[in-house]
Amino acid sequence: MKLHDLKPKEGSKKNRKRVGRGIAAGQGKTAGRGTKGQGARAGGGTRLYHQGGNLPFFRRLPFVRGKGFTPFNRIEYNEINLDQIAKFPAGSEVNPAFMETERLLRDARNPVVILGRGELGVALKVSAHRVSKGARAKIEAAGGSVEILEA
Repeated sequence: MKLHDLKPKEGSKKNRKRVGRGIAAGQGKTAGRGTKGQGARAGGGTRLYHQGGNLPFFRRLPFVRGKGFTPFNRIEYNEINLDQIAKFPAGSEVNPAFMETERLLRDARNPVVILGRGELGVALKVSAHRVSKGARAKIEAAGGSVEILEA
């Protein structure tokens, strides 16, 4: 085999369309540009930003997102209050896995925060990703313990 024997694979190369070469060629007269107007002129056409009078896409984005700015990297917590875990028997280990089985979590993939609404009359071993100061004080006052989990 020599260099002059090399040929591209059959069907991999196409000849370019030669426009404006008469009506028999199929792309004569207006050469696929339509009749008159901005797109028919040499150098015609619009810039990417142009949307024919509509507000351009990236200027519309702040309105689409809604009022104000919501940080994209915010952490959404499963919020659990003390009155929700007060029903468990004394000595129970209240952790995210247990809360999921009790159907207390909205989304099990998100971390858990314990908040201080309500009173706690039993001693519980509470494990969560975050615990408010008021909740921690009430849990420890009831004889329970608090463990902070890694996120």
